[in-house]
Amino acid sequence: MSVITLVLAHVPLFSGLAPDELETLGRSLRPRRYARGDLIFQQGDPGDTLYVIESGEVKVVLTSADGREAILTILGPGHFFGELSLLDSEPRSADVIAKEDCALLALRRDDFQAFLNAHPHAAITLLAVLSRRLRATDDLLHDAAFLDVASRLARLLLKLAETHGRKEERGLVLGIRLTQEDLASMVSSTRETVNKWLKTWQRQGLLEQRGGILTITQPRELRKRTHLIGEIGVEAEAS
Repeated sequence: MSVITLVLAHVPLFSGLAPDELETLGRSLRPRRYARGDLIFQQGDPGDTLYVIESGEVKVVLTSADGREAILTILGPGHFFGELSLLDSEPRSADVIAKEDCALLALRRDDFQAFLNAHPHAAITLLAVLSRRLRATDDLLHDAAFLDVASRLARLLLKLAETHGRKEERGLVLGIRLTQEDLASMVSSTRETVNKWLKTWQRQGLLEQRGGILTITQPRELRKRTHLIGEIGVEAEAS
């Protein structure tokens, strides 16, 4: 089994395929490498390629006319992006930038559509992914409209723990390196405000930071800072 086939087997969109089908699909993919900070594509570009992340991370951002960024999401190995333009033939709806050195696999529109035609069940998985991303966008709008900065930041950290984290003895480790500028962009605030709240929560024992990696040591207490009723999906709490 080829390396590309092994990668595809862990991508939800393709994981239901038989090994021979993965091999066939894998022959249609082309490797692409990007260095940290490289622009993979820009909002408004023609969209003719879906990308699968083999290694590294990318950030999906909206960029204002004066160059300010609002980070919509960060994607890592096993995720894919760029599917919207392949489905509706419209230009790219956001910028995608390599957050670190990345190895990607590129699937062109014709090959992607042939794959969906041959494997209609994959369309259900694709719809589920699109639905989750739409809900995430709804959450961003909700947070911006109704939550203060501290609540937005706490909610973001818990979501990152859910999508990128792992449970260790001392708490939920965010397996992703984010600068305070990144966090500020994701909650529509300033680095200074984010820094203030991170330091406050570290003094309170809710967070730890080692080597640039955050650990949520008291998820339940941090969740109280979101000012939301009920769970938001983080089930792996530290005891």
